[in-house]
Amino acid sequence: MSRPCVMLVAAEPSGDALGAALAEALRARLDVRLVGVGGPLMARQGVESPFDIAPLAVLGIFDALAVYPMVRRRARETGALAAREKPDVAVLIDSWGFNLRVAHAIRRASPEVRLIKYVAPQVWATRPGRARTLAHAVDRLLTIHSFDAPWFEAAGLKTTFVGNPVLIAGGAANSQRCRQLIGAEASDPILVIAPGSRHGEVSRLLGPFEEAARLLAADRPRLKIVATVAPSVAEGVIARLRTWPMATHIATTDEERRDAMAAATAALACSGTVTTQFALAGAPVVVAYRLDGPTAVIARLLLHSRYITLMNVAAGREIAPEFVQGLCTGPRLATALAPLIDDPKTRERQTSAQFRALEIMRGGVVDPVDAAAEAVIAELPNSQPRDSSGV
Repeated sequence: MSRPCVMLVAAEPSGDALGAALAEALRARLDVRLVGVGGPLMARQGVESPFDIAPLAVLGIFDALAVYPMVRRRARETGALAAREKPDVAVLIDSWGFNLRVAHAIRRASPEVRLIKYVAPQVWATRPGRARTLAHAVDRLLTIHSFDAPWFEAAGLKTTFVGNPVLIAGGAANSQRCRQLIGAEASDPILVIAPGSRHGEVSRLLGPFEEAARLLAADRPRLKIVATVAPSVAEGVIARLRTWPMATHIATTDEERRDAMAAATAALACSGTVTTQFALAGAPVVVAYRLDGPTAVIARLLLHSRYITLMNVAAGREIAPEFVQGLCTGPRLATALAPLIDDPKTRERQTSAQFRALEIMRGGVVDPVDAAAEAVIAELPNSQPRDSSGV
């Protein structure tokens, strides 16, 4: 009996992390061959990508138009990879625009391949018609949010809520190690800044983030500032941070970022997965986001959710303050952060509300990666568990 083959496709850092965790979980259960497209984390799990995915991680109309020819080419190449490797199942992770094209490419080249979409497009926020589009493109959806399922099941797509792996505690964090590294005394407040993992995000957010940090530091001489930097944008972001007028410590490794989150008195973050990570670490977070002008106009027309932060969506109210587009200014961000830095009771109220929202988001799932792996295995023909020797 031949080994089952699973293809994993990710096109941005968050998808790379999901793909790596899923690859590890599948290997722990099956003697499986893994192929696909991904980043450095998936490569460590043996999924060698035929091309660099970094240029695919874009957001906004102008950015998307600039890379559109490359997106189409890479989608065709991914379809050709599926035709060569002949996977039993292809798991398309997040990245709606790219992976929809990949789904069509694989369908044309290898119609026998079972297609699974892992992470749903946020139809609860905008463009609900994408539920029907996805139902025509793939065979099954694994969703990380419990509130996704009704939208896609109504469109006829088999949908399984597997939970969000971000909600599982990552590696051990040491807040004291961070304090020692940056020279912070026990009573010194720490502001941790996370400006995003896409070039467009950081280019639009670093300006107001710098102004907010400068205003806060001007009135708080003992305030320590730490910026967590994603590998996908590290070079440019670090160069910008080194021009800031206030001392800013830079966390670039996984360990340094975890330690900084654990040590944070308060956090200022680009909307995305990192806001949930701050909440898990017990840090009250202020959320910011900016789109380019044309994309923002379209988003205002299409958006039908009051909130952009998942904690707020799950709770049905604004727990983490959100500052989007024109509201995302240095003075406004500083005003929102000041009481979180200065007042322990304000911090406690927000962190407690964040923890309650995280429980809603977990939806009773104990191990999301485990659940996702089992759902993928269920789509494999004649899958055999790895024997007890691990061979």
